Amino acid sequence: MRKTIFLVLLSLVSIGIFAQKANIAAAANLRFVLEEIKTQYVNENPNATIQLTFSSSGTLTQQVTNGAPFDLFLSADTVFPNKIKDAGMASGSVETYCYGKIAMWSSSLDLSQGLPIVLSPEVKKIAIANPVNAPYGENTVAMLKNQNLYDKVSDKIVWGENISQTAQYAFSGNVEIGFIALSLALAPDMKDKGKYYVLPENICPPVEQAAVLVKGWEKNGEAAKFLKYLRSEKCKPLWEKYGYSLPQ
Repeated sequence: MRKTIFLVLLSLVSIGIFAQKANIAAAANLRFVLEEIKTQYVNENPNATIQLTFSSSGTLTQQVTNGAPFDLFLSADTVFPNKIKDAGMASGSVETYCYGKIAMWSSSLDLSQGLPIVLSPEVKKIAIANPVNAPYGENTVAMLKNQNLYDKVSDKIVWGENISQTAQYAFSGNVEIGFIALSLALAPDMKDKGKYYVLPENICPPVEQAAVLVKGWEKNGEAAKFLKYLRSEKCKPLWEKYGYSLPQ
């Protein structure tokens, strides 16, 4: 009996030592690629638990600075991670981990003519993520202004809380066009269920996305291990599957 109790206690201690959990705050455009990376990572590290929380980068930044128990923040830009660093909440440097692209998506229209279609009378509503909290929305607005189109379409714009909600507006047909992350256009929920057009880099440069470890992650090393893993060659095919490119 004593031996059995001892073995049970030893097992519990072992679980406490080896079972590591990382709480990760991630920009909404990363949902599908990170879920696949997480699955691959956990298959290789069965004692690890990776908890993913998705939202707009601005919302997640507020949560981190207000003390939410995240170990790692994966933003859709470089600005928000640096805000966390400036607030004294970061541990280590801000690191670029991928570059994303913006695409137009429609469930009903042929987008082959590219950006000029936003001026078409067929287009009554255009979904864009709120630029205050969503970097992909901010980049979209900047691009439209640079192309002298923003003022011409501003009355058509429907603002999404984040890039996922923006994609949902387009997918549901509530808007004719959504400016979304290419990664979402290539995701199972939307792929082959509409048309998309990737904005050329000369008018819309790739979106630089950066990460930062949040103070307190040192309690276990899983967050740092996961960050290193997602930037490794093992994950490169998954990033490319969703239209991302990696830093050289």
